[in-house]
Amino acid sequence: MNNLDDQIKKALENGTKITQTDRQDVWNHIEKELFTEKTKGELKVMKPKKKNRHTAFIAAAAAAVLLFIGAQTEMGHAVIDQIKELFAPQKQITQEIEGNKEKTNVNLQQPSKSQYVIYIDEERYAFIEGKDKDRIVMKTPVEGNFPEVSMEIEQVADRAPEDIIKDLDAQIRDKFEKVYAPQQVNEPINGWVVRGIDGQNWDSAIIKVYVVSNGSQGSFIITQHYFLEAAEGHGVRFDEMVKEFHIVNVSQ
Repeated sequence: MNNLDDQIKKALENGTKITQTDRQDVWNHIEKELFTEKTKGELKVMKPKKKNRHTAFIAAAAAAVLLFIGAQTEMGHAVIDQIKELFAPQKQITQEIEGNKEKTNVNLQQPSKSQYVIYIDEERYAFIEGKDKDRIVMKTPVEGNFPEVSMEIEQVADRAPEDIIKDLDAQIRDKFEKVYAPQQVNEPINGWVVRGIDGQNWDSAIIKVYVVSNGSQGSFIITQHYFLEAAEGHGVRFDEMVKEFHIVNVSQ
């Protein structure tokens, strides 16, 4: 589940229990994140020096959860804690690369013109924000004549995933030797996927495209490019980043 509303729903359904001490610790952190401070027993609301999208996301999410606090106090606090973790500036994930478990530090990226956030491995990749689409590329490109290695993210505001995936399937069939029929998936993200491969050589180009709802009437398209030998390397790393793609419908 990558939509923020789904994250909240999941936490509520889990009915997570926390102690009174844990609850107080959570609130102390939340008060700090939401621009507040304690002054002589009074709660004083502080204005941020400049806009901070990271904090704005937490504030909006926390405000939504507070609607549940009256009847579901413990669960409400637990959800807020999960929301904070969701948008931490940096965190560590464990991924399996070529059969080996690997702990990787990932950093939050918050495109200024898009309603999503994503965590990327900044040791290996660079995030490039564009006018119509954003790109994740190799930080240090490999020398030589290698197929493209990248991941692109774009939003189509007025078309549903079911419509877009049909067009993408046709486009990929015109360019790739073998194309797998579009199918619905729930890993690494809830949506549709279509895949194509151009041969069986080590350097045969691969394309994988995920299409997910943007929570309204449109879609996000996430396009991965790599090659056959890199499937267990870049291919896995890209999918791990897709797991960390979160839609956040927050007006600034």
